Amino acid sequence: MAPEIDSDAITTDALATLAACGDPERAVREKAYLKSALVHYGCGQPVLRLQARALDGRLPALGGPALLALADALHETGVHEARALAIALLERRRRALGEAELPGLVDLVRRCPGWGYVDWLAIKIVGAVLSRSSPEREAVHLQTWAVDPDFWVRRTALLAPLDRLRRGGGDFDLFCALATPMLTEREFFIRKAVGWVLREVSKRSPERVAAYVAQHGARMSGLTRREATKYLPPTL
Repeated sequence: MAPEIDSDAITTDALATLAACGDPERAVREKAYLKSALVHYGCGQPVLRLQARALDGRLPALGGPALLALADALHETGVHEARALAIALLERRRRALGEAELPGLVDLVRRCPGWGYVDWLAIKIVGAVLSRSSPEREAVHLQTWAVDPDFWVRRTALLAPLDRLRRGGGDFDLFCALATPMLTEREFFIRKAVGWVLREVSKRSPERVAAYVAQHGARMSGLTRREATKYLPPTL
């Protein structure tokens, strides 16, 4: 039987700890930079990582549903650092998350608009879960998200395979199939994501990216094309 935890008590304790670690001046700067409506304590990434490790060490082994419930409790505080702590904890315990948790993770993407949350969730957590799915199931999920009305979910579809693609693995043809219909989108975060993935793939497989750009470059925004070709040799 899975252990029970008191998510509310854990969240209250986490808020107190984060507030004590915060820097009020940093909080003001960060809130302005992110144009955030959330409460900010001013904790940097090293502090958040340290607190996530400490929380991870205090918690018992948890299944995916319990982890998502705790992440939701931290998210609902409306505190930037608590939301980041939730994502950091999910990353540390990503092996406990399975395909059944993907709808909850995508729901978190919808409720965490902003590249700082979405990219972390997409690449380090959603991508890790998908890497343990069958190629057929992964394709189904990515194809569904790629046509979602929420552009953050579409960005997740593009970025979830990034770690594997940048290592020379993953399914580049599937990425291209997802990205091509998005090339004419006006949304900055979609244009940037397509170019970002192509740029990373080009470091190992420049010929594949050059071929894609040659075929589809006329439909790319300037931003996407600049990113995609940043590291391509002049001869390609």
